[in-house]
Amino acid sequence: MAVVVLNENFEKTAETLELPADWKEINPHNLYLFVKAFHASMRANTAKSKTRTEVSGGGKKPWSQKGRGGARAGSRRSPVFVGGGTAFGPTKRNYVQKVNKKQQALATKLALSTLSEAGKLFVVEKVAVESGKTKDANSKFQNLESKSALVVAEAFGEKEILAFRNLPKCEYVESDELNGFTASKYQAVVIEKAVWENLTKEG
Repeated sequence: MAVVVLNENFEKTAETLELPADWKEINPHNLYLFVKAFHASMRANTAKSKTRTEVSGGGKKPWSQKGRGGARAGSRRSPVFVGGGTAFGPTKRNYVQKVNKKQQALATKLALSTLSEAGKLFVVEKVAVESGKTKDANSKFQNLESKSALVVAEAFGEKEILAFRNLPKCEYVESDELNGFTASKYQAVVIEKAVWENLTKEG
């Protein structure tokens, strides 16, 4: 598996880079666990129903304990009554799932490795749009021949942000924001050479 090197206009060159050998041996379960944890962290966690202790009313015993031939009842707030509390309803809970740093790194590398197999992982010397215009960023994006793309740089300047922010199927992130979930969402990923070197230096 090779990584295609692009020129400054995101056009393919004859140069390629080798993917680290150990990236091919990563267990896919690492990416599954990270994506699962990422989705869990995005949950709104706003579902909440009132229990019998939280609904209003119910101060008086509805009827006598004995003599009417029915079941005894102590409060109208019981879940068996209309307007009563909810039994075992949703409440706010902690959805966070722990994924350690090593597993996060493995998930990112696996996502990039999968893109490399499809020939959709690219490295560019520098991501730059000197004009700051969206049409110039779009022309770079079109050269990738992909429906969607993620562009990763060490840091984006003001002009690059202006150029890329309005492209609907192209997202830009800085190196510390790159993760397995974000990388796996897109059909192509373009990485600055400095970021790529840091990724491969870690193993």
